[in-house]
Amino acid sequence: MDPRTDLWLQNLVDERDGAALYEGLARHEKDPARARSFRELGEAERRHAEIWQRKLEKEGVALPADHPSSRVRALVWLARRLGSAAVVPMVLETEAGDADKYDEQGGEATAIAEEERAHGQVLTRMKGTGPDGARYLIAQRERWHRGGGRAGAVRAAIFGMNDGLVSNLSLILGVAGAGVAPRAVVVTGFAGLLAGAFSMAAGEYTSVASQRDLLSRQIALEKREIEEAPEEEAAELALIFKQKGLSTEQASRTAAELLKDPASALDTLVREELGLDPEDLGSPREAAVSSFLMFSVGAIVPLVPFLVASGNAAAVGSAALAAGVLAGVGGLMGFLSGTGVWRSAARMVGLAALAAGVTYGVGRLFGATAG
Repeated sequence: MDPRTDLWLQNLVDERDGAALYEGLARHEKDPARARSFRELGEAERRHAEIWQRKLEKEGVALPADHPSSRVRALVWLARRLGSAAVVPMVLETEAGDADKYDEQGGEATAIAEEERAHGQVLTRMKGTGPDGARYLIAQRERWHRGGGRAGAVRAAIFGMNDGLVSNLSLILGVAGAGVAPRAVVVTGFAGLLAGAFSMAAGEYTSVASQRDLLSRQIALEKREIEEAPEEEAAELALIFKQKGLSTEQASRTAAELLKDPASALDTLVREELGLDPEDLGSPREAAVSSFLMFSVGAIVPLVPFLVASGNAAAVGSAALAAGVLAGVGGLMGFLSGTGVWRSAARMVGLAALAAGVTYGVGRLFGATAG
């Protein structure tokens, strides 16, 4: 195949994938404004796909079936169960890569690169980072505002499991390297599992509880502002609506109508101005339980070989099993984020090997010294 048409074909597949992803996120998004943004992004991706489709048809190239890739299906599946906030950070990485890809192609692809960068800005605002038009201007005046939003549940789960696996692997191999009795290694492994899991749970509970208190206070302050300074809040609402495309007159009229129902006005301001979902401020208990379980799942992995073997065989088995799990998890994250399966897997395994290697070496050193 002509290298040029081969490139166009890949562009077509990528744009179709992008459209299917955003359309899937829109279907499962409960917030109307976010769903509308996803639909608009999907429409833009469809337009991009049509550009490459017309070029390929003109060259007489047979077009592939329009089926979303396994990665897109996996991301939509996650969004349906965990919410779009769980996958937006991964989608952001793909948009950045698409913009770079089109920049390298040059020509008319440069215009598409600019649109892809604009998509990234939209997603960044939905993620809750970076200045966002009206929200940024309001935040400059009201200094008590802080960025809110739901953290990526998938990344938090991966972090908890990875932390449990790497920390307990390092602990177990360090003790095993010192030449202690097999039973002592097992006891140490279980102690490390429980200590780390409880520590993670307590830390996560405190963190989420503190964040929830802070976000609740922001909502309370917004409610008080509506009661004490409705004119200022009307101006803020109007600014938000103007950013969404309404004329000055329409924005002012809509803001005035909305303020007639303080509860609706508060909900709109909290979502649009603060970037918060009032119904999803996070549960400290759920966060603590989730952290405890994910850390425990990771920490038990390097311990399993020591339950059925001992000595060097158990140590090698522990390292191999941990490496396999880390490679699988890293590969999955690379697959979902579009950054490369092997690169992500190698990074996770490499960092774990460094930590475990150091502790094992220290254990050997102290074991030899004590001997």
